[in-house]
Amino acid sequence: MKLVRQSLSSPYFTSLATVALLAVMFALGSFAYTGFFSLQVVLNLLIDNAFLLVIAIGMTFVILSGGIDLSVGSVLALTTMISAYLLQSWHWPPLLVIACVLLIGSAFGALMGALIHFFKLQAFIVTLAGMFLARGLCYLISINSITIDQPLYVTLSQARIGIFGAFVSPSVVIAMLMLALAIYIAHYTRFGRAVYAIGGNEQSALLMGLAVGRTKVMVYAFSGFCAALAGVLFSFYMLSGYGLHAQGTELDAIAAVVIGGTLLTGGYGYVAGTLTGVLILGLIQTLIAFDGTLSSWWTKIVIGVLLFVFCMAQRLMSLGAAGSASATPATTPAAAAA
Repeated sequence: MKLVRQSLSSPYFTSLATVALLAVMFALGSFAYTGFFSLQVVLNLLIDNAFLLVIAIGMTFVILSGGIDLSVGSVLALTTMISAYLLQSWHWPPLLVIACVLLIGSAFGALMGALIHFFKLQAFIVTLAGMFLARGLCYLISINSITIDQPLYVTLSQARIGIFGAFVSPSVVIAMLMLALAIYIAHYTRFGRAVYAIGGNEQSALLMGLAVGRTKVMVYAFSGFCAALAGVLFSFYMLSGYGLHAQGTELDAIAAVVIGGTLLTGGYGYVAGTLTGVLILGLIQTLIAFDGTLSSWWTKIVIGVLLFVFCMAQRLMSLGAAGSASATPATTPAAAAA
């Protein structure tokens, strides 16, 4: 019993469980389906989910700070629509378009962060309003899909980068660079430490003299930037802008973050764990595709079950930590004198 309690209270419990689950799922797929055990299958998970990884990175910072961002999927769709319209109708240079949509995404996130902090509003309500607003703005641009045939976008969509006989897309390289940058920011900068502190206990962070307001605004601005960058990658992937793109992606991002080991209550988690969560979601879809007899809705069912399991694991981890703390003798002045 003591060993179980120590395991549950370990800060690495959910992260190790996620990695173990990924390994088991891949092993089962390799035994069950011919051609599953290959480097290209793994890289295809990254190719198909590069945009989701970038969105989930931004969501990780938001959840670490104790918040939530429901607008990221709509911001992604809005990014594709703005990009397609500027490229096809106004014929802007592609690099200028990319810079513009990244700035818009960051400003949109910063505005929500400011509303949350300065007006003491619930993040759920503010970002829900942001979700409806961004999705509605898509249809002000066009109610139809806008095809992108700009040469740079087409080239990046079709480009392949060779790796040990397999290949990845440029979007994967961008996503992995973003992951490395996010890991550095989270664990080796003052901003990252402030995010963890605010998620752990906002009042304590205030008493420590941390810039809580500025950090919150920057967290949501970073999430908006990631959503816009994911929109750029999605534009490469789909070569179109459409108001119905990425519906429900915000929920997939939250699921990836939770499965990756980040606590929904904030203050604990690893950005690298989010990569594992995204790979698990992609692996579920791949297993169903290899099977060929199951409906795609089984993906949602399995993800739902996994979320229940990992939420229970997080709760048990919290109880295990509390049990370990209560089992440790308190050091009081009287005890020290004795």
